[in-house]
Amino acid sequence: MTKQLILFRHGKSNWDASYGRDRDRPVAERGIAAAKAMGKLLAAAGKVPDLAITSSAVRARTTLELAAEAGGWSCPQAVTDDLYEASIKQVLEILHQLPNHHRSVMLVGHQPTWSDAITYFMGGGTVHMPTAAMACLEFEVATWPQVEAGRGTLLWLMPPRLIVSE
Repeated sequence: MTKQLILFRHGKSNWDASYGRDRDRPVAERGIAAAKAMGKLLAAAGKVPDLAITSSAVRARTTLELAAEAGGWSCPQAVTDDLYEASIKQVLEILHQLPNHHRSVMLVGHQPTWSDAITYFMGGGTVHMPTAAMACLEFEVATWPQVEAGRGTLLWLMPPRLIVSE
């Protein structure tokens, strides 16, 4: 049995917009286009997750909403503060609490957590997640609590610039 984890970094944010706190920073036009393209790509590839959980930051929530709408995803979505400025320990806690009937789960969040998480789950290496990139890790496990360091295999990492012209 396997579990798949898709890590989706939020789209390019708009540093020039007016916002109060960092978590309120919106997605820029380039990020909007990339999120929609990635949502369509995931749907066309037949890789829409069973569940998507996003950071509560505006840019992450918006990225998930745009991708899901553009791709016609019907998976349930949840929002959590635990993915904003998350540590690997917080990511693990979220994964370990997932119901085991979900085979594929997407987490939408931020750097440097996503690059660090991929390295952690693969047991080494160096990975960089550009904005709006998606990475899919597979774990040869039967339950989510079995997901740990070094147990993941990186199946793919897709940056949006391969499908969206800048």
